[in-house]
Amino acid sequence: MGSARRILSWFALLSLATSLSAQQPAAKKFYVVTYIDVFPNFAADTAKQLELFAADSRKDPGSVRFEVMRDVERMNHFTIIEVWETRQAYDAHLVLAHTKSFREKIQPGLGSPFDERFYSILE
Repeated sequence: MGSARRILSWFALLSLATSLSAQQPAAKKFYVVTYIDVFPNFAADTAKQLELFAADSRKDPGSVRFEVMRDVERMNHFTIIEVWETRQAYDAHLVLAHTKSFREKIQPGLGSPFDERFYSILE
């Protein structure tokens, strides 16, 4: 993964954490950053699926924030940044029908496995 991409993801995550901490205590929040890389010919379909997935996921119980970003130079590389009330809320999200359906639909185009990373605010 390119260093520029990693830096942009970290800035986005930091921005989310900062804005959320001003609104409410962040100590219990659970943060997830997921990198998704697909073959170039699957990029357009993946972008559409990600838009639908984000809209559905924002409605899930315990969802605080759900953002999808696309690499500006490599249009087939995406990043999802999620903030959940708790780890349990995130785990419940994983077994919902729309999450399973999203992962099944994009599976054929994946260029690499999902790269999911879990975070909490350092206090």
